[in-house]
Amino acid sequence: NIMKEYINNNLVESTEKCTLEWYRILALVVGGGIVGFVSGLFGGGGGIIVVPLLSVVARLKEKEAHATSIAIIMPLAIVSSVVYLLTGTTADFNVGLYTTIGVVLGGILGTFLLKKLSSNVLRLIFYIVMIVAGVKMLL
Repeated sequence: NIMKEYINNNLVESTEKCTLEWYRILALVVGGGIVGFVSGLFGGGGGIIVVPLLSVVARLKEKEAHATSIAIIMPLAIVSSVVYLLTGTTADFNVGLYTTIGVVLGGILGTFLLKKLSSNVLRLIFYIVMIVAGVKMLL
């Protein structure tokens, strides 16, 4: 009952206001392909591309773009992991297990903070993280 209410209040409303022109849909499909390629090739990082894609192309609000990004990246991570395993790319599950604990805890904290932060603060933090990541990669 709670889940049905949540879907009716959030997901249905979101779908109704998200009518997209054909060229925006095409841009999302092509952009999504780029996100998948980057994430599959580098083992992550698609969120840095998908959040601006959702903000600009789909015209989602900042918080909606971040939440939608997580919903998009989750199945991508699962599919990529299966493909890595099937193609013989090894993974260190011991390291992965410990890291997953931190990722899950951080994800929970981030989800609660997303609701509390203003869109401007969220955007500033996101841009700072992108810039720091870019500079770190160059050094």
